[in-house]
Amino acid sequence: MAQREQTQETAAPPTLGIGMVGYAFMGAAHSQGWRTAGHVFDLPMRPVLAAVCGRDRAAVEAAAGRHGWAAAETDWRALIARDDVQLVDICTPGDSHAEIAVAALEAGKHVLCEKPLANTVAEAEAMTAAAGRAAARGQSAFVGFNYRRVPALTHARRLIAEGRLGTLRHVRAVYLQDWLTDPASPLTWRLDKDRAGSGALGDLGAHVVDLTQYLAGEPLVAVSALTETFVRERPRSAGPSAGIGGGAAAGGTGPVTVDDAAAFTGRLASGALASVEVTRMAAGRKNALRLEINGERGSLAFDLERLNELSFHDHTEPAVTAGFRRVLVTEPQHPYLEAWWPPGHSLGYEHTFVHQARDVVCALAGADAPPVPSFADGLQVQRVLAAVEESAAKNSVLTPVIL
Repeated sequence: MAQREQTQETAAPPTLGIGMVGYAFMGAAHSQGWRTAGHVFDLPMRPVLAAVCGRDRAAVEAAAGRHGWAAAETDWRALIARDDVQLVDICTPGDSHAEIAVAALEAGKHVLCEKPLANTVAEAEAMTAAAGRAAARGQSAFVGFNYRRVPALTHARRLIAEGRLGTLRHVRAVYLQDWLTDPASPLTWRLDKDRAGSGALGDLGAHVVDLTQYLAGEPLVAVSALTETFVRERPRSAGPSAGIGGGAAAGGTGPVTVDDAAAFTGRLASGALASVEVTRMAAGRKNALRLEINGERGSLAFDLERLNELSFHDHTEPAVTAGFRRVLVTEPQHPYLEAWWPPGHSLGYEHTFVHQARDVVCALAGADAPPVPSFADGLQVQRVLAAVEESAAKNSVLTPVIL
């Protein structure tokens, strides 16, 4: 009897077969997350990298070998049909998100879809409706806002939810990159509205809109916005790139059909004010995501370039000792940190995808809360982005967000 009980206690957890569509920048990041999560966290299911999909046979087979996928497919429909795939991870440009996600859900698969959820509100609504029908069959659908999984930001959310800042008054967010500063930088799919939906707004703005609403615990309800395209023609790219930029110029130019930058002010449901700025043309800023939240009882500030740190000000302390203090978010009591290194040993960008994989697996196994962020969360972000575009097109008129 004792031997049988010991065998049951040490039995391997069930597997979760992952099929991923797309293998470039985000595909590499997601692969790292799936490959690592089970080696760090004690998971109720073990992720198995069953198959990765891409249109170029040689390139996708090379990616499969590099990242540890057992098989390669060149048709996403074939990947969805595989019996060894229970979850479809979508890491493609936004123009294909809706078609792949809806087909996967209808085929009985769970889905993780990279942000932004879709290129349009209509597509996001169709995806959310499909996710609702699938939920009734026991399936789950997640959207990949990986910055929620930065331990410092998860910790900030907990502090706000506990009331440490009191009533919120301001949320201030910027996301600045510079990879398009040079007018000679070539066209990529990220500069094509048909492929990407929007420019810096959808690429970077989706992250900060989600974080604004996640940290505040409430939605944006109205926005007043400006957008601008500073370079309207760029050299055509000779081919795809594994990063966010394009390859060498191929000759000739083509139109840029998305925004280079966007800025808006907004109002949260409680009446708190928000300001957001995103750009891919801030010279010298590589990946500068910064947030500050001010409340009646204190403030929090975060800088992605110091992602293991959170700045916290407790305004209830005596003025003679009060002020912002640096919180090093590496203690085992901090979110996700119980599974990592001793205090003071830093984590990085790639760990957000490990945490994402951990959260998805735990949710699917019923060991955690329902799917978060859900497709409904992604739809809400899409509605804010649409309101920003509408406001900018109407000379910054205050525009309500459809809730």
